[in-house]
Amino acid sequence: MELMVLLNALVTRLLFVLHSLIGVWRVTAVKKEPKYWLLALLNLLLCLETGLTLKFKQGRGYKWFSPAIFLYLICTVPSLWLLEIHHGTQYCGNEPGAVQMNVSNQDFNQSRDTSHGSEGTGHHIIQTAKVFVNHLSTICETVWTLALHQTFLLLLVVGRWLLPIGVEITRDQLSQLLLMFVGTAADILEFASETLDIEDVRKNYALINAILAVWTWSMLQFPLDLAVQHIGCKPTASTRRIPSLLLCRYSAELWNIGVSLFIQDGPFFIVRSILMGHFRIFNQMLVFFTAKNILVVTLQLYRLAVITLDFRATILQKSRKEVSCCPCEPYEATTHAIADQDTEMKEFVAPPKEQSQAPSEDQ
Repeated sequence: MELMVLLNALVTRLLFVLHSLIGVWRVTAVKKEPKYWLLALLNLLLCLETGLTLKFKQGRGYKWFSPAIFLYLICTVPSLWLLEIHHGTQYCGNEPGAVQMNVSNQDFNQSRDTSHGSEGTGHHIIQTAKVFVNHLSTICETVWTLALHQTFLLLLVVGRWLLPIGVEITRDQLSQLLLMFVGTAADILEFASETLDIEDVRKNYALINAILAVWTWSMLQFPLDLAVQHIGCKPTASTRRIPSLLLCRYSAELWNIGVSLFIQDGPFFIVRSILMGHFRIFNQMLVFFTAKNILVVTLQLYRLAVITLDFRATILQKSRKEVSCCPCEPYEATTHAIADQDTEMKEFVAPPKEQSQAPSEDQ
């Protein structure tokens, strides 16, 4: 096992565990109940996956699916759900900028003054860390929740980059996948922050759960790598049907279209349409992103139509070539049959001719 592969696999999963534990700590601090620390037990699944991957795959990834990313979602999404639900009943009166100014100017100076007469630099570092951790708890909870959302999506992209790739995926495909994940993460963050920050939405508990459910559904595309990999079916008897041939030829394109229509832009458009049509919620950003979702869905349907027409034209062209070659087959068969009949007639007629010549010699 290569040292870099082992290091990347361990460091990436360690970052996942640390971020998940920070989310659990915030839930425990907000709810003020120690029982929420039980959410940290979900990280045992990630530890188990790490051991199995190191043993059976030598630290490398799998084809089409990343178990580490999927388990990281399982460990972190419940904490974000609880924070967003509690966010609706919380009042935040502190400015994040003011909190940062107080932490950086006043309290760090006090810790530095008290540590001058202490034993040394180590005590100063410990005191500074304590002051920093104490004031992290005083930051507005909305800032904490937004920061966890942002770092969560960034770690998904960076973690997918750091995780060792398998044999089936190339560096070129990985770069394409990471670029797609950056755009996807930005859209998901905008959807969550833009819809959940609406005051009328915060007053409706069922609507918050519906938005979080759609947000969770959209996150399921990150563990999958089908967007850049072709299935590569072999032309066997089972793949002679038109749907199978279409899937084999355009697997990556069809997966991108399916993700956009059924996992991301389609559900986002439905949620935003319900907010505007049923709940009469209107603002400039909501209308803009709804129009953007309509445009993306329309372009994806247009792309699907183009792929279908191109595939249909290819099938028709191939069938015409086969039909044009078919009349030659009976002609060749008949010529071979006639030639065989001629040889048989010659073999049948030859012996009587020799017998007719024999009596003439005797005479």
